[in-house]
Amino acid sequence: MGSLAYSPRKRAKGPVPKYHAWPAYQGEPALQGFAGYKVGMTHIVMVDDHVSSPNEGKDVMVPVTVIEVPDMRIAAIRVYRHDTYGNHVLTEIWADSFDKELSRRLNLSKNYKREDAEKKIREALEADKIVDVFALTYTHPAVLTGVPKKVPDLMETRIDGGSMTERFEYGLSVLGKDFDIRSLFQVGQYTDVTAITKGKGTQGPVKRWGVHLRKRKHSRGKKERHVGTLGPWTPHHVRWQVPMMGQMGYHQRTEFNKRLLKIGENGAEITPEGGFINYGEVRARYVLIKGSVPGPSKRLIRIRHAIRLGEHKIREPTIGFVSLESKQG
Repeated sequence: MGSLAYSPRKRAKGPVPKYHAWPAYQGEPALQGFAGYKVGMTHIVMVDDHVSSPNEGKDVMVPVTVIEVPDMRIAAIRVYRHDTYGNHVLTEIWADSFDKELSRRLNLSKNYKREDAEKKIREALEADKIVDVFALTYTHPAVLTGVPKKVPDLMETRIDGGSMTERFEYGLSVLGKDFDIRSLFQVGQYTDVTAITKGKGTQGPVKRWGVHLRKRKHSRGKKERHVGTLGPWTPHHVRWQVPMMGQMGYHQRTEFNKRLLKIGENGAEITPEGGFINYGEVRARYVLIKGSVPGPSKRLIRIRHAIRLGEHKIREPTIGFVSLESKQG
């Protein structure tokens, strides 16, 4: 049966995943995450550089996921205050101008005044009431040919490093500007990858939880795909631990310590013959992530610095071959 650790298995609220935790960071103020769009998978041949590995120093074939990562832009700076009920948004400072595509996503209040918002934040900083600083960043899907939409995806990205005042000043310095993934991540670095998984709709307990089919003798009619029991007589209700029919897929999932093997500029060097299935050609900047990542092609993928890094160290990989064979079969 499937793990109960993932319960309740309900649909995500939207295609943009949300982080509730960020790794600790010491240094100058900086953004802690980036986002791109999943292209598909291919394979490369690289030198195994894991110490004490049986294949250390030898060429090994590695499956990789291609993620297209055009520049992102900072639309606003958001600060949080803390009270008895937790963290709450104090106010936001928005950029002076927006992209045409972003105006489809949101509309600012007519009563918004940047001077009032900035004054409110500085007073809260002096009173030491600010507990976190975030940047509202958004993608540029319109520049991609594989993603059939123009409306950007807007998300919170944490600013960490230094004091709260230094984080806020850094946010003001980059407000309304573009930034790319090379300013945040290094080749060979370990990252966390988060996305919304492929949706599979409503499924029964056999597919959703992996329960066994009932034997002929114990299944009357067409009930071989039902669970054998719904639980004890007491308590007089069906407990949530009982495998039942319901939503399967379209859940937010995070995979930890995924190695970033390459950051490329030329999409032609990674695009196979005939293009990637259900996506097409890669035209913008891209990254190669070792292994698979959640979600179908064209899904928004968020990347942050590893929160459970452990003893992993940054080692730049040596890639000798990238497969360009057609994925069409």
